[in-house]
Order: sequence, then structure tokens, then C-alpha cells
Amino acid sequence: MLSKRVIVCLDVRGGKLAKSVKFFDTKDIGDPVAKARQYYEDGVDELVFYDITASRENRDIMIGFVEQVAAQIFIPFSVGGGIRSVADATKLRNAGAEKVNVNTAAVARKELISEIADAIGSQSTILSMDIRRVFRTKEIPSGYEIVVNGGVTPTGLDALKWAKTGEKLGAGELVINSIDADGTKDGYEIKLTRMIADAVGIPVIASGGAGKPEHLYDVLTAGHADAALVASIVHYGQYTCRALKEYLNGRGIKVRMSY
Repeated sequence: MLSKRVIVCLDVRGGKLAKSVKFFDTKDIGDPVAKARQYYEDGVDELVFYDITASRENRDIMIGFVEQVAAQIFIPFSVGGGIRSVADATKLRNAGAEKVNVNTAAVARKELISEIADAIGSQSTILSMDIRRVFRTKEIPSGYEIVVNGGVTPTGLDALKWAKTGEKLGAGELVINSIDADGTKDGYEIKLTRMIADAVGIPVIASGGAGKPEHLYDVLTAGHADAALVASIVHYGQYTCRALKEYLNGRGIKVRMSY
């Protein structure tokens, strides 16, 4: 059995670490490079950085920032936000990112997933999906809709269908980010995560809602997730990455421990 992973998400806005609740009320809370180093030293498995305004502002991601991070940590990290081409993805890989996350641009042109996977490998290509709960319709039978541009633009695209499409096109992992749970600390969207994890054959990373160690256990077991992404509970010092992994290990979840 593969080890489950704990991944810290760092949202970046204007070079600052930022945090929001349900994608609103965003506040700057620190230096993302310093935080990345802290989490690396504390034993986190991976990091993911999202430039949360790059797509909305139609600008490129900050390559210099990625190079700074790569010089500070020696674990896998991925980067998302503003990636619109193979050239963008290649620049990020060359700057030190092991993986890239595509989101808004992939919805606009799904072939982008295949192009990036062909260029840098499926294992380095992550489809990140921002998802909101909606009423079931013929167009959205799952009751979950894909939202783009930093969570502000609904697409009418069914989340389950899009997850399957992403896998078929070559994505090596999926990030399932629940807008409804984001920043609430009330727990992950278990139903959504399990629905998608059971429908695909690639790793699923659950995102949005972690407030205590039990939430990670729940999504990794009942939610069938391969990894749990956390943000607020470590950014504000409620828990350390090491403490979260020790809790999971103590409850029989296979995780990579570093001492």
C-alpha cells in the first residue's frame, strides 16, 4: 500500500502568503518562501503553491518566486495559476517545480492537459479543480460544478465528468478543491472526494476544510483520498505538519515519518 501524503497549500497573492474563506475575504498572512522552508523542515510530504490572481489578471506566474522556493526546500512541490501553455509549464519545471497544476486554462482548452503531459510527463501534470455544490441538472448530474478564475466564474461543467476527462487526457493527479469547505475548518467534502476518487484510477488530493487531525483521517479513509491538503491549520500554528502525520500514523494510516 502506498503511503498517504500530507500536502501544505500556500496561496500566493502579490508575492505574499494569503488565505481566504470560501475564496473570499482574502488576507495576507506572511512570507510564503519562509513558510515553505518551515514546513519542509517539519516533515511535510509536498507543497503546492497557487498564484491565486494570475488567471484572473491574465498574467504569467512569477518564475523568480519559484526559483526562490526551489533553493529553500528539497521535497516535491507543484505550482499553479496562470499556466496557459507548454512553454509556461516547461519554465516552471526548469525553475525547480516538480509538478504543475492546470485549472482555468484547461477548462478553456482541454487539449492543454494532453500537451503538457506529453511534454513533461503525466506524473508532473496535475488537474486542479475548484468545485462548488449546486442543484442537480441535466448538464450537472453530479450536483457539483467546476468554477474557474479563482472561484468566481461558473462554467456549467459537471465536476465528475471533468475529472474523468482530465484523467483520459493525461493528468497524473487530481486536486479536488471544495469551495464550500474552503477555509471553514469544518472538514473536507467527503462525498465529493469519494465520488471522484472512486471514478478515476489516478491519485486524488482532497482540498478545503481541514480544521483538525480527525478531518485528515476521515478524508483519507471514508473519502478514499490519496493525499490531504491543509492550509489554515498549519498557517496559523494550530498544528504542525509533524503532529498531523503522527496522529495519522497513530491511527493506522501509512504515512512517511521523518525523525
